[in-house]
Order: sequence, then structure tokens, then C-alpha cells
Amino acid sequence: MSRREAARRTGVNERTAKDWDNGVRKSRNGRAYLDGRRVNYTTGTVTMSGVIMTAHQVRPVSLKALEKKLHPRFLTVAERERIRDLRAAGHSLRAIGRALERPASTISRELRANSGANGYHPYAAHRAAAARRPRPKEPKLKRESPLRSFVQDGLRRRWSPEQICHALIKAHPDDQDMRVSVETIYQALYLQARGGLKREVQAAVRTGRTRRKPRRDPSCRTPRFNDPMVMISSRPAEVEDRAVPGHWEGDLIIGAQGRSAIATLVERTTRYTMLVHLPASSHDADTVRDGLVRTIQTLPEHLRGSLTWDQGAEMARHKQFTTATGMPVYFCDPASPWQRGSNENTNGLLRQYFPKGTDLSLHSPEDLEHVAQELNGRPRKTLGWDTPAERLRDLLTT
Repeated sequence: MSRREAARRTGVNERTAKDWDNGVRKSRNGRAYLDGRRVNYTTGTVTMSGVIMTAHQVRPVSLKALEKKLHPRFLTVAERERIRDLRAAGHSLRAIGRALERPASTISRELRANSGANGYHPYAAHRAAAARRPRPKEPKLKRESPLRSFVQDGLRRRWSPEQICHALIKAHPDDQDMRVSVETIYQALYLQARGGLKREVQAAVRTGRTRRKPRRDPSCRTPRFNDPMVMISSRPAEVEDRAVPGHWEGDLIIGAQGRSAIATLVERTTRYTMLVHLPASSHDADTVRDGLVRTIQTLPEHLRGSLTWDQGAEMARHKQFTTATGMPVYFCDPASPWQRGSNENTNGLLRQYFPKGTDLSLHSPEDLEHVAQELNGRPRKTLGWDTPAERLRDLLTT
């Protein structure tokens, strides 16, 4: 039953029932708490084991914290009782340690940390240890610092928390103060969202969500069109293992009501991205063929290996594309987007710049070039935290 109902049935005030739940005992002059603190209303002081405590030393501890099951390396109440008994019997620290199968240094630290003015008391020691256990400290990114500035700059550049984390290591290899975990960055962002700054967080998190959400079931993905041509099973092995550069994956990202589109190309070895501008309200097979040919012809010959696409109707002119560029086109199996994993991942990143349900025809070729440059300037985990632009530059200069 609820605490209110229990208090009513026992004939006590609800505040008294709450105190009982928390292990608080009342007296005429004050209150005694479960963690050993005693508040004296007459003198206005808080004491523990006879020692007057300052405000920052007062750390209340709950019954749940006292009863929490801990790792075996932590002392239990029973062990603390034995320490008290063996110490009272005159045993040395080493003898107590052997009896408890603990190092003598553990016994020494326990007595030094948890003994009060009246000696060592096992229950008071256990309460004090439980109160110290949380060890609250200020979050790394709460205060102004070079670390916080680096993280903020990375978010403004649309880097993910994981990219920021590894960029810190590359930029400051010898400075341990310039380190932060991916989870710390996410916690700072979502804590900020709970404080009301949702717009800032939506701008920093690629998904645009201000609350965390579990991953979706891959079986819920939208199936592709079924118009098989030369299947991916016929693709050479050198394309599959990404050993030879020059093999590309492609797809369209579609705008509002299917009326506009942008063609995306991703090189499998370097993850270098190229965006193909398509005329407004037109992404049929002829338009896509012309846009792809125009873009591919800007590449050197040794980077024109092959193109892998899904079974979309926009690639109906794939043979004409192959004739113009010399690049064969391989089609994925139906409902198998993972066979173009690099391109699928890139399209997800591009949705940060081109959200679903927006008119993509409003973006000029210069806008697409700017987005591609920014995307190619991001460090990638799969490239050992190099950028696609750096990897492509190495290919072109060797």
C-alpha cells in the first residue's frame, strides 16, 4: 500500500512515516539519521561519531545504499564487526588481515578512514563508507575549458561525439586533460535538452532527437524496387574486399513528395563522397544517367572501376552509362541495402543537411559541393580516424 495509506492505518503523520522509511529517529532535541549524523536543534550543529561536521561534509546516505550488494573487494558489515572484535582483543593488523583473508593495508586504511573520536564502530564505519561511495564530482564539460571549446567546435562542424573523441587524441596525443568519452558528450547534450535548450541539441545531434531512442529493427526497412540487371554476385572479388580503389556505390536521396532528388556516390576504399545535382522535379533514368556521367568524367581513369546501385528504376539507362564511362554497373539483391553499406551510411549522414520532407531542388551545385567538402573533412573510425579527403589525396599523389 502507499505510505499515506499505511500512515493513516497506523495513526501517525505521513512525515513521520517517511522518516521511519528513511531510518530517521526523533528525539526532543534533534534527529538521528541512518548514516550516523545527529542534528541538534538546540545548538544547530551536525555531528557524526562525536565530531562536528561542516556543510560540505554532510552527505546523507539511503537505506538502499547501505543494503546494496557490492563487489567482494569491498568490506561488509560482518567483516567490520570482526575487525572491531579482533582489534578489541589486541590482535595486530596483519593477524586481522589473515583472519579476514584481506591485506593488512586494507585493515589499516579501514581503521584510519572510519574511526571516530570514540574509536572504531562497525555500523558507523559502514554508514560512512556508503556515504563516500558515490564520490560526486563536477562533469568534465560543465565548466569552461579548452576541452569544452574543442567539443563545442566539433559539434558546430557537425562531427559526431565519437569523431570528436578520437580527434582529441590525434590533436593532443600527450595531454591527458584533453580526453573525454563518447558517453560523456552524449550525456552533456541530453542533459542540456532536459534543461530546455532543445534547439541547440537538435542542431548538434544528427538524428535531431532530444531524447535517446532504442535502435529500430532492421526488418522494418523499406524494400527496394525489383528490376535486376547484372547482379552483385558477379562483381569481382577485388571490389568486395576494398583492396583496389575506384569502385563506387550510389543511390538517390529523395525530397518532399518524391519531386526532387540528389544522387550520391561513395568510393568504397576511401569513403570519399560526391554529390550529383539533378534538375528540379526530374530524376528519371535519362536525367540520372546524364548527371552521373558528367560527375564520373571528372575523375582520373584509375578511379573509374565500377558502380554498385540498388534496383531502382532511375538506373534503367545503366548500359548507356557504362558505354560513356567504361564503368560496369552491379545491382544489389532485393531488400538488401547492406550490400551498399558505405552509401547507406553516407545517405544517413547527408540527412543532417538535407532533412526528409524538404525540397532538395532548392540546393544549388555550389551548395552540394560545400556539403561534400564538409563530409569529406570528417575523421572516420573505419579509416583509422583519417578523413576521406586525406585518403583520396594520397591516392592521387602516389
